[in-house]
Amino acid sequence: MVSRANFIRGKFSNKTQAIRPPWSIDEQQFTDLCHRCDDCIKACPGKIIERGDAGFPQVNFRLGECDFCGDCEKSCKTNALHKIEEDQQPWQLNLLIKEDCLVNKNVVCRSCGEVCDERAIRFKPKIGGVFIPEFDLGQCSGCGACVNVCPVNAVQLSV
Repeated sequence: MVSRANFIRGKFSNKTQAIRPPWSIDEQQFTDLCHRCDDCIKACPGKIIERGDAGFPQVNFRLGECDFCGDCEKSCKTNALHKIEEDQQPWQLNLLIKEDCLVNKNVVCRSCGEVCDERAIRFKPKIGGVFIPEFDLGQCSGCGACVNVCPVNAVQLSV
């Protein structure tokens, strides 16, 4: 379903839905409640939250990684960012390695796996070639460290 905010902006597909700050509520409710006050942007110590389409906050992992401090959620006065339970996951993101990954060009690179504290990215040996990245999404926290470190922008997290 297309969110009302995307529909108004002429975007009839959610293929490239922005990654909202941690503990964001459902996209439609988020765009209804968020006042675009920038409090979450100002509160983020990692400076990875920026203004996106129509001024709504979004996470840009090219700027760094999320340490899940919760400052953005605490700063939100409208509950567009709202942690319901103390141990609630901040978000559910999908991890994708695009074709431009250096291993597809037989170049040894393990940058994404080296920064993954959760060990969600591991490298499987390939006979006669470089090691291939494999993911365990169950282990992935969605911190974005793997995105920022990739030298060819091949790692992508999405909603």
